[in-house]
This record gives sequence, structure tokens and C-alpha cells, in this order.
Amino acid sequence: MAKKKGNYIEILVRKGVISPDQLAESQQHATDKALRLPDALIQLGYATGEDITRAMAEQHGLDYVNLSEVDIPPSVVELVPESVARENAVIPLARSDDALTVIISDPDDYETIEKLRFILNLPIEVALAPRDSILEAINRHYGQTVGESADSMLQEFTDTAIDFTETVEDRANRDEDVDETSAPIVRLVHLMISEAVQLRASDIHIEPFEDRIRIRYRIDGVLVERDSPPRRLLGALLSRVKILSKMDIAERRRTQDGRIKITVGEKELDLRVSVIPTNHGQSVVMRILDKDNIRVGLRQLGFADDDFQKVQGLIKRPNGIILVTGPTGSGKTTSLYAALNELNTPDKKIITAEDPVEYYLAGVNQVEIRHDIGLDFARVIRAMLRQAPNIILVGEMRDLETAQMGIQASLTGHLVFSTLHTNDSPSAITRLIDMGVPSYLVSSSIVAIMAQRLVRVVCQKCKQPFTPSESVLEAAGISKEKAAAATFVKGRGCGHCSGNGYRGRLGIYELMLMSSKIRELTFEAAPTEEIRRAALAEGMKTLYRDGLDKAMRGITTLEEVMSTAKRTEGD
Repeated sequence: MAKKKGNYIEILVRKGVISPDQLAESQQHATDKALRLPDALIQLGYATGEDITRAMAEQHGLDYVNLSEVDIPPSVVELVPESVARENAVIPLARSDDALTVIISDPDDYETIEKLRFILNLPIEVALAPRDSILEAINRHYGQTVGESADSMLQEFTDTAIDFTETVEDRANRDEDVDETSAPIVRLVHLMISEAVQLRASDIHIEPFEDRIRIRYRIDGVLVERDSPPRRLLGALLSRVKILSKMDIAERRRTQDGRIKITVGEKELDLRVSVIPTNHGQSVVMRILDKDNIRVGLRQLGFADDDFQKVQGLIKRPNGIILVTGPTGSGKTTSLYAALNELNTPDKKIITAEDPVEYYLAGVNQVEIRHDIGLDFARVIRAMLRQAPNIILVGEMRDLETAQMGIQASLTGHLVFSTLHTNDSPSAITRLIDMGVPSYLVSSSIVAIMAQRLVRVVCQKCKQPFTPSESVLEAAGISKEKAAAATFVKGRGCGHCSGNGYRGRLGIYELMLMSSKIRELTFEAAPTEEIRRAALAEGMKTLYRDGLDKAMRGITTLEEVMSTAKRTEGD
């Protein structure tokens, strides 16, 4: 082993990956949240897993391996059993006469290295890669060599003419807890969910048509089509999904909703299931609710530095309403939960009213709205106030009564978070007044409104410099001087991003603080345009402008911003 070249933290500071101030903040965060320092650095967004692992490799004199560019031969993969690889988060890289090179994520984990030497009875050499990359590689390589994939099962179904519908329904009626390996359709549904999770999908869509069933996954907000199972499998697929989500198998004409709890690998997942009847049969959407998605801190949401400081100040206020606006699927829930995670300390009581409760937060009192028994938002909020909370989250201000109750809560000394479906921040004020909330109540209770959208992030593994054409720059409203100083990038497409050049999503934001001028305009029930002009004059950055800044910094692309946010007057 080569001589050590200083601690990996010193290497990160020396290379300018993190500053001494960021290191101090990360050390404090690690202490407060009982995290390891590398995890704190990643959670705060100051360094990536790749940065830290490269620095560790340099410290220990080991090789760093980019697993997305490496294809490990099946003969080498077979040397380490899948159970050993998954349990220890390791994967073999190469076999020489002298030793087996194994990739691990922690060079100081001598216990695992010794365990591998004992189990495999081989001398072990070590190389490094981030833990996430190792787990992805395990899924990729062991999927090819061991077990079966959804693709191979669909091929098997297509090649044979067996109709599984009857056997599965009969079996399901006899025994609800069907063994995972007992019926092919049971394995297919489990594999379909597992594959969707591995591909980071947020939804699974099962849609019946005249001659086929279309299965699509929504990955980073974009639907991707998978192989189509034969039409005759529809009944069996539906029955299995309904059994898992505890729905009525016999009901085919009404809409139904349910939930599935399932374990995929080491992850416990919640799936929210919706079934609606269509003219070719019942269509199913399974929304994958992954708890990891809401463990993010405010820092990881993608705020510009000035907006981040403003938000940090806002959420520490003792009272007032903070509204988050945007269409469905724009990340509003994630932003609100990130704020609650930040505020969730033993000295504060937090109550939420949600329809439905999507994610369960430790230490937070969550109430699910039940319209069927008259438990609606207004009634829950009224009861909440008798529970003496510090912070209230109202899932959505969808009617006058809910909005008025939320406003009353803020005026009686509570901090209230809520959402509204409007396109931008200024129009949220107009929407509340149109609902019937008196303008003097709106102006006195709201402290900030944040509009947001999600844009796809350029893949870090295959990004490369890119120069947009003059017509695109002109359409985006970017001058030649600004374009010359910008860093535009585009993803080439690689195994890490499934060839589309994007991996993951980030928010773009429009944060409007209620200044005295905007309060005055609100009190007078001024038109949206007038409120927008006043906010822009006070330095509000529009959604489109925030998106352009991220495109010019090489985080996303101009095409992505222009398809997500609309250019308005002043951009």
C-alpha cells in the first residue's frame, strides 16, 4: 500500500472542493444530526460521494474506479456470491494470479476486508468507489448472472400461451399472502416494482389497450415505456396489485385507492395505488413513496445562496403563513418536508393536516383528511389549535374555509406552511382574494410565497461543454457577453443516466417576500401584474431567471428550463 498523503478532509480543502467554513458547518451538522462527517458533507451539498471517495483513495494510495465505465466479466462476478456482495456493499473487479481485486466504499473497513478473505479464501486487493455506485453495479451485474429480470419473465409469458388469470385469482381468494415465488405473475409484479425502484422511477403506469398492456415508468418526471406484456395477463396483473393494496378484486366499474407496503432489497417502500376503469379495462398507477426522498435538507433542494439565506430566516419566524405554489409534481411536498425536518426538534410541536399522508415523519403529528366521515381541513385545523402546536402544515388551501382557518392560526401566533396551485408567486395573492379571503387578512398574515418547478440535472458522469446556437440564446434572452461568461453543458448519454444525458432533478424557485409595498398592494387588491412589477423592482428572481442561472452554471440545460418555466416581462 502506498504512503498516505494526508487526511482526506485536508485533501478536499487543499483541492478547493470544500472551504474551511463549509467544513466547520459540516462538522457541526454531523454532531447535531449524529452523522458521519462524509454523510454530513454530502447531505449539505458541499461535496459529492465521488469527491470524498477520490480523496480517500488519494489518502490511502488506492485506485479509484468509475463503475459506470467498467464492465465486469461474469466469470469474475461469480467469484463473490450475491448475498455476500449485497450484505457488505462490495463487488469484485478483476482476478489476477495473485489476488482478487474487490471494490469497497470505506478503506478503513478492515473487518469487511478480513471477512472477504475468510469467505472467499483468496488474497484480497482493494479499490474504491462510492457506495451508491457499488450498489448500482451489484444490481446491474448480478441481475445479468443470477435470478431473473422482468424482461426475461415477459419473454417467457409471450412465448407461452398459458393463461394465469384463473389460477392467480382463485389462489388469491384462498390465501391472501401469496408466496413470492409461487406464481409467475406474483414474481412479475415484484420484479416490475424492483426494476422501477432501481431505475429511480416515481410512478409505475399499467395501461390496458385493445391488443396489449402498456407499462411505463416516470423517471425524473419523464415517462419511459417498458416492454408490453400480452393483453391476456391484464386480469392476473390487476388481481395481484389489488391483493397487495387490499382492494376489492371483484369491483371493476368504480375507482379504487389503496396502499402497498413492500420491501425491495434493503428498502422499505410505500406505494400509493390508484385504479380507474377505462374503455379497455382498468388502468393502474402506483406512486412510489421512497422515504429517502424526503430526508433531504433545505441545502439539497437547489436554492441559490441568497434565496437559501432568506428561506432559513423565514422558517425560523414565530408566526405567519409561508405558501409554496406550483402544479402537481413540482416538488412542493418535498420542500415543505425539508423545512419541517429542519424545524423538527424536541422543543417544538408540529402538526400536519394532509390529504392523504404520503410520507410518515418521525416526531411529527400527522392527521389524514377523511371526507367520508366529515374530517375535512377546516375541522382538523380547528382541532389542531386546541393541541397548542408551534408549527402547522396544511396540505392545501383549496377553499375559503380552509384558507380562513389557516390565516386565523397564523394570526394567533402559529407558523403555518401550506400549498396552493398557482403558476407563480404574485398570482397566489390574487387567488386567495378571489376565493373570498378579505384582502386585509391576506396582507397581514402571509410572510412569503415561493413558486417552484423541477428541472432535470445534467448527468455528472457524461457532461461535456456545449455551445448553444445564437437563435437559442436569443430566444432565451441571454446576451453574447453573458453567454461568453457562462458554462453551458450537455450530457452525452452513458450507462449512469440510461443514455438520456440527465440524472436527478433540482428545484428552480421564485421567492417573494411580503414587503411593506407588496402588503399595501395586497390590501388594495391590486392586479397580479402590478404586484409582480413591485416584487421584481425589490429584487425578486423569477422562476425563469433562476432556471437560466442554473443553466449558465452548467447544472441543467436551456431546453429544460425553457420547457419548464415561461419567460415573462422583465426576464
